[in-house]
Amino acid sequence: MRALTHALLCIAPGQALTTEGAVPAWVTEQLARTPWVVVRRAGAARGLLPVGVRGRSRAERFAAWLPASAVLECITPTQLAARRAWRHHPRRTEVPALAALEEVAAMMVPANLAAHWGPGGSVAFELASGCPTASAASDLDLIVRLDTVLPAATAGALLAQLRQLPVRADVLLETPRGGVALSEYVRASAPYLVRTPEGARLLDDPWASAAAA
Repeated sequence: MRALTHALLCIAPGQALTTEGAVPAWVTEQLARTPWVVVRRAGAARGLLPVGVRGRSRAERFAAWLPASAVLECITPTQLAARRAWRHHPRRTEVPALAALEEVAAMMVPANLAAHWGPGGSVAFELASGCPTASAASDLDLIVRLDTVLPAATAGALLAQLRQLPVRADVLLETPRGGVALSEYVRASAPYLVRTPEGARLLDDPWASAAAA
């Protein structure tokens, strides 16, 4: 199984994670309550999936590895966007980041990104797992996955629109080489700071295939 970075995975109850050290007590408790993890950006390791466990606070984040056989369900950000589950979400009026998703969906249509975007972060975790994770103060993390170059004019217009939202929106462009912040892409010229499985890299063309680069 190949799971893309940011995908949310529902895992089998009691599934043991592979780690380099001891597993904190909060991790075991969290997975017992909500058996969901997020695919993190890392290289493959012995056929295991790189995952992260979210706790109840920003301080509670734990990196681990998981066998693909333990995955019961996989949901990507783009699938979450296609479901539009935020429209009738019970906490929509409590969490501005959830409420803003409908407006974001409308912005993506003229940008030709309707099939390429989805929520990330705490909002995505809540939509996928059903566990209240986002708060009234949560930023809205957005993922836009593109295999081809995003036109500069489109990127600039989208960023300007997103800045009009009543909540802070952080957009990560997922390219063939890694992740680039939309704000970085709009304001900078090559090289761009790209988040890769091997760490941050300065790349002239994030959309060039690894072979071509």
